[in-house]
Amino acid sequence: MLPGQRRDGRVVRGGRTARVLGSRTVWAGVGDGEFFCPGCGGDRNYQRLTGRRRFTFLGVPILPGGETGPVVECAACQSHFGTDVLDHPTTTRFSAMLRDAVHTVALAVLAAGGTQARLALETAVTGVRAAGFDDCTEDQLAALVDALAADTGRLFGPPCGPGLAIELHEALDPLAPHLAAPGRESILLQGARIALADGPYAPAERDVLATVGAALTICGDDVTRLLAAAARTPS
Repeated sequence: MLPGQRRDGRVVRGGRTARVLGSRTVWAGVGDGEFFCPGCGGDRNYQRLTGRRRFTFLGVPILPGGETGPVVECAACQSHFGTDVLDHPTTTRFSAMLRDAVHTVALAVLAAGGTQARLALETAVTGVRAAGFDDCTEDQLAALVDALAADTGRLFGPPCGPGLAIELHEALDPLAPHLAAPGRESILLQGARIALADGPYAPAERDVLATVGAALTICGDDVTRLLAAAARTPS
């Protein structure tokens, strides 16, 4: 053993102990951005880091020990996380995704049932405003539906044809994994309230709502149950 070395592999120096052999990781930044930090519980800046291990002797690096990482380091709390943490949207991004999803569902239901019923438009505007489009009006929604109807069939055709289904999936697929079951059901029921505002579901409205449920990963039986319960609930 070295002079002053203890049985646990540490060396006593000036009354303090130092590890004889150890390892150290040297980190290097390879990217940055904004993410939702699980440690802070909010949106923060981050650095994406890769590391190289170094074996040390008395604290001095002597041999390479291979690569490690990558990891994500929060600029605020300095905690390290796996890169899968970047799959979670920031609060700002999540709010925008939710806002767009509610808006798309409202347009799809209105497109299926028509914009002639004032109650349906009023219900749609209330939901879209609550989602974050504060300046939304009935005229704006009606104009959007009319414009989409003239758009070479991208949205329209058979009830919930391929174009409309694509639009709904584009808006809802990225959002669904980040919503709990009550949140996903709430979006479906919001669409149901628009459809029911002017009377019972039309077949085209049911088709649209079934597509909404599928995009939100709600099973078919639950979609049927939720739509039936909404129809029994007084408006």
